[in-house]
Amino acid sequence: MAKKLSWLILLLPFSFWSGCAQNPITGQQELMLVPEQQDVEMGRKYAPELEREMGGRIPDPRIQSYIDSVGQRIVRANYTRNFDYHFVALNHESVNALALPGGYVYITNGMLKELKTEAQLAAILSHEVVHIVARDVSAAISREIGIEIALSAVTSEKTGRGALLATDVTRQIVGLKFSRRDEKDADLGGLDYMVQAGYNPNAMVEVMQMLQEQQSVRPIEFFSTHPNPENRVGYITDRIEARYYNLAGFKSGEQDYQTGVLTTLK
Repeated sequence: MAKKLSWLILLLPFSFWSGCAQNPITGQQELMLVPEQQDVEMGRKYAPELEREMGGRIPDPRIQSYIDSVGQRIVRANYTRNFDYHFVALNHESVNALALPGGYVYITNGMLKELKTEAQLAAILSHEVVHIVARDVSAAISREIGIEIALSAVTSEKTGRGALLATDVTRQIVGLKFSRRDEKDADLGGLDYMVQAGYNPNAMVEVMQMLQEQQSVRPIEFFSTHPNPENRVGYITDRIEARYYNLAGFKSGEQDYQTGVLTTLK
């Protein structure tokens, strides 16, 4: 009885948190057990552990500065000021990009080697920024892991309970799978974000084609958590043709990417 009572007391705050929240990207209501103000705390808590799990940061400040400058350009152009955004390149050979709640965006060494232009990098970063703005990671925590992990993420430092080890929690968060609806929204929202930042939208198509080609050779990590919606290239192309038929002045940045990333990685 005492054990049940202690759990009841710990879970009681969630009776005020649980419910629906409006997705700022789609405008739709969805289940959300984690309050928005806790996104930053979760990101701050688990970012260092995620970096350790994924090989640490690429030890080159020039690459890190370049990645962050592209990400911050996207954030500034789209007024996504809810969070303090951090864009980090990880020393991991998987072909992947990840996001944590509260403004933490990661891209792997393996993904960077497959990209060819700054606009393609912007496409990946914009996609992940939309996941953060839409709070897809927090929604996935609510949907797939539930109250226990949210409780641990929010309260373990304050109460000293340590109900779940940070390593275990991080692995669960990294393994969260977005829905195909989330992915389509992130594709189209990311397309709009990168265009607002001045990048050639065709780079989003190029990235998706590259990822699909990689997937045909071997399963890649990006698609393990970012499921491939039906006709992905098709609906992105339709959006470009409908909204962005005049591409004059948009940046591709092949030489910039060559200098800022590929030369150093090789």
